[in-house]
Amino acid sequence: MNNSLGNAARLIWAGLRALLVLTVVTGIIYPLVVTGVAQGLFSDQANGSEITSDGKVVGSSLIGQTYNLPLEKGEETAAPDLKWFQPRPSNGLGTNSVNTQYKLILSGATNRSGDNAELIQWVKDARAAVVKDTSTATYKVKPSDVPADAVTSSGSGLDPHISPEYAKLQAHRVAEKNNLDVEQVEKLVADHTDSRILGFIGEPRVNVLELNIALKQLTKK
Repeated sequence: MNNSLGNAARLIWAGLRALLVLTVVTGIIYPLVVTGVAQGLFSDQANGSEITSDGKVVGSSLIGQTYNLPLEKGEETAAPDLKWFQPRPSNGLGTNSVNTQYKLILSGATNRSGDNAELIQWVKDARAAVVKDTSTATYKVKPSDVPADAVTSSGSGLDPHISPEYAKLQAHRVAEKNNLDVEQVEKLVADHTDSRILGFIGEPRVNVLELNIALKQLTKK
């Protein structure tokens, strides 16, 4: 009987020591080492790839945002603020643009097939909105001019980038709304167009938040 109690006590004590050692190694030492390496070598990525403007964090280079006008009384959906470059359509984007607080709502794709009637109608409505919002008195946009990323969301619904084609399509409107020359705005787009990763991965892209921050600085001048 005493031997059984002694054996049980030794097993319990061994288990407690193993628990203590594993807790220290995996719960304290490992997280500290990983955090130290991340902060030392990849501090920007480890801290969320934050983007600052006027000394304040205004978002992340990895997550898209909306650029809308304040909700009017009786409105359920805010209208886009057309003086800014607009992102891809998505119900999952946060709200911050350049002037409001950032709040993540949700993420995810529609999961609808290409022949889904509701999705087709969404695309048609989005194309009509882009044609209407992007056209100016001197620059008329045709439905065939609208690129795919202007009327479809990304798989995550949080893509922070748009295609250079969509950015250039908006340049005339942005220039008109901000009293700028179109050439100035088109140069801004060109300067903020990122090439394919390593020259062959992905497609050229424009980070909308970074582009709008540069636009904000240009309008100040």
